Amino acid sequence: MAAAMLSSHPNLMPNVTAPAATAGSARLLLLLRRRRHGRPQAVRSIHRPDPSDPFPGTLGTSRVDWKASCAFLSRKAAAGPGSSSDNPLSPSGDPPAADPEPDDDDDGKGGNHRLSAAINGVRTVAAGALDLVPISNLPRPLTIADLSPAPMHGSRLRVAYQGVPGAYSEAAAGKAYPNCEAIPCDQFEVAFQAVELWIADRAVLPVENSLGGSIHRNYDLLLRHRLHIVGEVQLPVHHCLLALPGVRKEYLTRVMSHPQALAQCELTLTRLGLNVTREAFDDTAGAAEHVANNGLRDTAAIASARAAELYGLQVLADGIQDDSSNVTRFVMLAREPIIPRTDRPFKTSIVFAHDREGTSVLFKVLSAFAFRDISLTKIESRPHRHRPIRLVDDANVGTAKHFEYMFYVDFEASMADTRAQNALAEIQEFTSFLRVLGSYPMDMTPWGAPSSSSSSTNPPPPPPSSSAPPSS
Repeated sequence: MAAAMLSSHPNLMPNVTAPAATAGSARLLLLLRRRRHGRPQAVRSIHRPDPSDPFPGTLGTSRVDWKASCAFLSRKAAAGPGSSSDNPLSPSGDPPAADPEPDDDDDGKGGNHRLSAAINGVRTVAAGALDLVPISNLPRPLTIADLSPAPMHGSRLRVAYQGVPGAYSEAAAGKAYPNCEAIPCDQFEVAFQAVELWIADRAVLPVENSLGGSIHRNYDLLLRHRLHIVGEVQLPVHHCLLALPGVRKEYLTRVMSHPQALAQCELTLTRLGLNVTREAFDDTAGAAEHVANNGLRDTAAIASARAAELYGLQVLADGIQDDSSNVTRFVMLAREPIIPRTDRPFKTSIVFAHDREGTSVLFKVLSAFAFRDISLTKIESRPHRHRPIRLVDDANVGTAKHFEYMFYVDFEASMADTRAQNALAEIQEFTSFLRVLGSYPMDMTPWGAPSSSSSSTNPPPPPPSSSAPPSS
């Protein structure tokens, strides 16, 4: 067959000599014999275009013949012995006469003529349908679903949070994604990496507290990593003073907890008459676990009531936060953004920087929102890590004049809203850097509502989509 293809299709292998073609035809006939005897072999075809062809990519006669040859070889390899594919139709539509089985001592010349006639028979069919090479047996490419399933909300999502079981972040993860599989992480950055490495599907991390203010570490990590904010959840904080069973408040000499929890309970601890030292710990539930595991009878921990249940501690005082309206805002992070909508209240978070001197750029940014009646809910400045100080260019060359900042802004509008799109398009004209961190549904749950994982009146946002919100 190779000899027949070579004689009738000079553009297939122009540099092959006659002995090489004879050897190739003998190998091809041996391959077809093995296929008929139940030993399938892979069939490969190589198309080498003629360098002298002025239109190597066109569908000329040689390419049609090459397609016909590939189609015939693929049908021969895929069909079993005695199937209809062994007897292709002739140009007139009638099946040709069946060829006798070649003998083992056949020199291959007769087989070449028979195969050449068969190719001529299918050439007209292949010319009308050039895509006859079957691809159903090719391996299916991997998709995101093969690497890690992205279940719908309500099923078993894997949600990363910072802390140990009993932390407020775990309660926020349960409120955001009921019945999820919570994955504790010892650091905030580990939670980011868990989502990026497909260990977790989502991450729920705190960004600000109504009393303690912003959590700057997570704002810096939002800029460093490429995760998207897909939702928010606001969790009321209810602190308790925990100690080992049988311990009285008069015996305490030390109180351990997260630094913000200690600051949020400072006045209440003084009112209780406790003459104790304050010791900072990584997180509230971690402090409760440390007291329980080490049997510290002179130490109390400030944590949640759930932490007391998990680690076998008693509650010496309940609700010891100085302000009853103590709420922490968490953001939900995912690898892909969600599609913004306009049928419910949305919030959008952005970060931008400018390289121009003076405060007029920040004023222009705020004016872009004010002119379109878009309310800002937060503005936060963080030092520009790559260029923290700007130097003057006048007589005082070399002295620091201004600090450089990155600005984080949250505003109440969806990226599907034309007002938000126009505002960002205007902001992009006089900023050196602009990035949309996410456009997501607002948490409209009343702060006085229960915060358990089983009672969330705010439905979670729709699953992430591959369509990213516009950034300008």
